[in-house]
Amino acid sequence: MQAHAVADANPFLPAREHFEGLIARLDGEETRRMTHADVERLLQTEGTELLRRLFQGHLDSRGVGEAAAPVVDADGRARTHARVSERPLVTVFGPVRLARMGYGQRGVVSLYPRDAELNVPWEIYSHGVRRQVAEEAARGSFDEAVKAIDRTTGAEVAKRQVEQSAARAATDFDAFYESRAAATPTEAAETAPILVLTTDGKGVVMRPEALREATRMAAGKRQRKLRKRLAKGEKTATRRMATVASVYTIAPFYRTPEDIVRDLDGDSREAVTRPRPENKRVWASVSKEQADVIEDMFDEADRRDPEHRKAWVVLVDGNETQLRLINETAQRRGVQVSIVLDVIHVIEYLWEAAYCFHAEGTPDAEEWITARLLEILRGKSSDVAAGIRRSATLRELPHDKRRAADVCADYLLKYRAHLDYHLSLAAGVPIATGVIEGACRHLVKDRMDITGAR
Repeated sequence: MQAHAVADANPFLPAREHFEGLIARLDGEETRRMTHADVERLLQTEGTELLRRLFQGHLDSRGVGEAAAPVVDADGRARTHARVSERPLVTVFGPVRLARMGYGQRGVVSLYPRDAELNVPWEIYSHGVRRQVAEEAARGSFDEAVKAIDRTTGAEVAKRQVEQSAARAATDFDAFYESRAAATPTEAAETAPILVLTTDGKGVVMRPEALREATRMAAGKRQRKLRKRLAKGEKTATRRMATVASVYTIAPFYRTPEDIVRDLDGDSREAVTRPRPENKRVWASVSKEQADVIEDMFDEADRRDPEHRKAWVVLVDGNETQLRLINETAQRRGVQVSIVLDVIHVIEYLWEAAYCFHAEGTPDAEEWITARLLEILRGKSSDVAAGIRRSATLRELPHDKRRAADVCADYLLKYRAHLDYHLSLAAGVPIATGVIEGACRHLVKDRMDITGAR
């Protein structure tokens, strides 16, 4: 207890001494010869140390937390043995020591009132460090997170600890959203009238033991043609699909087919203020099945519009399983949804078909696409599909030369129920999946599709 009594006498003395020493150093001849960048680095390093000492001084000033009344645990057992002990705590300013009084009894774990008062975690890393770890891990790889924490804080966190901390930070994710109450009619009315649900999938390279059973068996049966690299068309079969979902509300944005074509061509002369998504929630899961994520997506939509007064719009890219699950979920829940196929995917099919009739990279191919896209946006996708087939037949294109044209026509006919763009544009509804495409990149690709990541 003697050491703590001395520290309690003037707990901020080490911080004061460091501060005065830093001022003297800044006013010294050696520092005067430094460049501004050198001084900046000096202040960053020594300033962080000053903050660490201030934090330590504050902890010491609060004492060891002796209980004013007998300490009794939840089972009614009195803790009669009191002893001061120290525990480490790694903060964003660096490591500090927390001295606190522990109350124990033979055969039970000691209780520390000071720990409860300060709300310190059971692990050595403070909540500030854990938050920094979670934010950095969400931006990129764990290696980059370690470097960022070392660069911007006084804490040192090893890669394994970063991985474990990031995993613990995500454990309450589902429980948090499940605990959220549904919006009241008044709250729902305050948000935009269009409720958008959108989902997609993105492959993630996995370790063999983490693959789903069917994928792992397929990988084991596949015979590689070459030993040192994959041959053309070969796949490693080591990916597992991460299902990505997003829900948000948005105000109507009324456009015409001609507006869309001008925007895509970059010919828009007037700056138009587009409505932005409200309260956008984006999440992804590599462990859950696609059906479960879609179920979660509808749960989130129900929380935002429990009385189903908004216009529910589902933006998709045309995956058959995805569409089936969406339709089944909507029917089971008794909610009416408008399913809209991403117009960018349609344009990609048109580009492939255009090269059956025109050379790649030519203005003629571009004009061919523009003309047909305009008709599709006017609600005439079936007519466009028939016209593409007819053109290929009249030109007597051989089967291998017209394959892309037939694929495009099949695509337009197969999904014609979701290509009523003229109705969507008139209702101010989005027709592109930019939000979910961006989520696939930022949530999955930027973090897991990097060299060496598994």
